[in-house]
Amino acid sequence: MLFLLVFFAVPTVQLLAASMYDRTGSIESGYAQTFSIDNFSFAWELYHPQILRSLGYSLICTVLCLLLGYPLAYAIALKGGRWKNLMLLAVIAPFFTSFLVRTFAWKAILADTGEVVGFLKAIHLLDADGRLLATPIAVIAGLVYNFLPFMVLPLYASLEKLDPRLLEASADLAHGPVRTFWRVTLPLSMPGVVAGTLLTFVPSMGDYVNAQLLGNTNTTMIGNVIQSRLLVVKDIPVGSALSVMLMLSILVLVVLYLRKTDTDEVV
Repeated sequence: MLFLLVFFAVPTVQLLAASMYDRTGSIESGYAQTFSIDNFSFAWELYHPQILRSLGYSLICTVLCLLLGYPLAYAIALKGGRWKNLMLLAVIAPFFTSFLVRTFAWKAILADTGEVVGFLKAIHLLDADGRLLATPIAVIAGLVYNFLPFMVLPLYASLEKLDPRLLEASADLAHGPVRTFWRVTLPLSMPGVVAGTLLTFVPSMGDYVNAQLLGNTNTTMIGNVIQSRLLVVKDIPVGSALSVMLMLSILVLVVLYLRKTDTDEVV
């Protein structure tokens, strides 16, 4: 409780207080506390496209990570055999490298003169002057790559606990592989699905590195705006208001998602 009070509650209260400062102040002259919510409406009017864009990118990233991560976690947990530990190592190996380095690597991979763009042009999936870098595709690709392990590991932990006798019982009851998956495997792995989607969605919503390095001015996310407002422009009230709006929006979405998943499990 003391740890949460010092490192979570106090900073959150300070951030909320800073979001209601008078915008006419400055770091040098100080800020007057107005307890007004005008900063929130001002921030939303200016930056709602970035907020909505961040939400869209994060949802796409989460869905793609789930579609890619579930088969991988399933293969490791139920089909990995003696290769299970090596496959897990391959999943977590990117964590041994800096987040920035991994993102810079994607910048090189998706470069206009890179092999990926050259291959896509050769098979006519890209026009002669087409590109991947500095596009939404590059930003989402970077998000998916960087946050995919956050999806795979909870899914693996959930699937690895699955009793194989339940799958055998389903087969004995004349359920095919597809029906067994939907009626047995997926419901029993839902805790991993919920944990993985949350661990992917929450950090990707506030990410700004991928948009900064792989995108352009039209792919700016709310994390980029907050970073600029607080550290470059030194606009503490608006930057704090945006931070509070980001936290509240994530909190609301997470609560709604958890309630929906709880209802589905009951049904």
